[in-house]
Amino acid sequence: MKNTWILVAACLVATPAFASSHGHGDDSHAKATQGNHEAVGDKVIASQRENLAKNTKGKGFGPQAPRDIDAKDGSNDLIFSQAPDYSQMNLCNIHFHKNAEHKGGQFTEYAGNGDGHGYLSGFKAVLDLNDAEKSAAKHAICEDPHGHGSLQAGDTIEVHYVHSTADITPGATLGSCLAADVDNNPQLRVEAQVYVVVNDKHALDFGKLTKVGEKNGKYQAVNMPTDLGTPVDYIGSTTGPGYNEGGSPFQVSWQVFPNVAKVDIDSVGKWCKGNEFKEDHAHGVRNLVQNKDLLSQIK
Repeated sequence: MKNTWILVAACLVATPAFASSHGHGDDSHAKATQGNHEAVGDKVIASQRENLAKNTKGKGFGPQAPRDIDAKDGSNDLIFSQAPDYSQMNLCNIHFHKNAEHKGGQFTEYAGNGDGHGYLSGFKAVLDLNDAEKSAAKHAICEDPHGHGSLQAGDTIEVHYVHSTADITPGATLGSCLAADVDNNPQLRVEAQVYVVVNDKHALDFGKLTKVGEKNGKYQAVNMPTDLGTPVDYIGSTTGPGYNEGGSPFQVSWQVFPNVAKVDIDSVGKWCKGNEFKEDHAHGVRNLVQNKDLLSQIK
């Protein structure tokens, strides 16, 4: 068990925080134009789901994420203990995804298949916005260095507040969730919250939402909202499009809030220009996991 954890820990250090590198799509499939990118056909997504099932069947993978939080069923029987409440853990990383990775609550509108590598897919919040809230920002917001564009007013983001039982300091990537002594086998928890970015300086300030401080000797996001509905708790895995066709081996306790809040787009842009997590753009999303053999039962 000790040697297994050393191997897993080494993988964690080398893996971007909950947003794996792009998967490898099959350009032989038919595609359709979607903005400046191309949207893959349904057959591509179906093929990825088939490969995920094939590559995980009988290989000991535990429950996966993301999932539909309104659907409770799951038949994966690999059980691990829930991590402690986030207040008893150290915040180790904050990052966000363009569109919600999870489905449910107030984020149920499918954004489309996207490019097959995690971009322009996921789920959008179902909220009514006025014209001012949807008006364009005066400059590019969190522009993706890989050519996937920038955030626009009206976009949905899913923010992951990642916590660890290790004695660490918050920082970049999942490596920040591990202590120098990797034998300590820390537990991981993610508080997931969904926001719509709006052009409104009176909306929530992303800088405040992600402010880090200490409470009772633990690093915390001291202004993280707790009033976004009753969160759904489940056991799953890390996410990110790199796992579209393969299982994630990492065990994560999830708490996903079902309601959506509005956040000022300029405050998100300011955060992307400089933060302790070295995050400067939105990550892609993993395909929603639908295979019940890869899902835990939500109690």
